[in-house]
This record gives sequence, C-alpha cells and structure tokens, in this order.
Amino acid sequence: MSITPQELELLMQEVEKEDPIDFADLPFEEHDLRGLISNHLCEMAEAMENFSDEDKHLTLLAVAAKLVLENMVLNIQLLRRHGVPLSETTEALLQRLRKRGEED
Repeated sequence: MSITPQELELLMQEVEKEDPIDFADLPFEEHDLRGLISNHLCEMAEAMENFSDEDKHLTLLAVAAKLVLENMVLNIQLLRRHGVPLSETTEALLQRLRKRGEED
C-alpha cells in the first residue's frame, strides 16, 4: 500500500466528518495525535510489504477488531464511571454476551 502519513491523516479527517472524535480535554493537539497515529499505521503497512494480500487483509481486520473492542470497553468504562446509562443497543449486546458466557 502506498500512502503517506499526510495522506492518511487527511483520510482520517474525512472519516471524522461523519463520526467526530471527542478529544475532550486531552493535553495534546488533535493534529499531533492524528500525525502520530498516521505515522504509526504507515510504518505498520510498510512492515507488511512482504505479506501476501490475504495476510495483509487478515492483519488489518485483526487490528481493526482490536481497536473497536478497545474503544467499546473504554466507552463503557467511561459511561459507568460517570453514572451514564448504556444505550439499549449496548445493554442488549452485553446481555447477549453474559448469556453466552453462562452457557459455556
């Protein structure tokens, strides 16, 4: 994949238009954080240069899945810490997971 960190950063900003990130009161500049992440991901992509297309695809899916899971966990922790009730959708998902855990 041939993309520069700057191009990736622009793509990130395009995606954020539909789903903005709440940087809250982090003591970092948004631009610096985007730059850090885009550089890191471009380095990861470069490290996968010799991977097969299937291995690249699987690796990117695994990374995305891990990040979505981590984001969900952090959001749930934050909501609970502030006493904010979970959405019905999130609560239903967690309930399904609890039931599945009881069945195993």
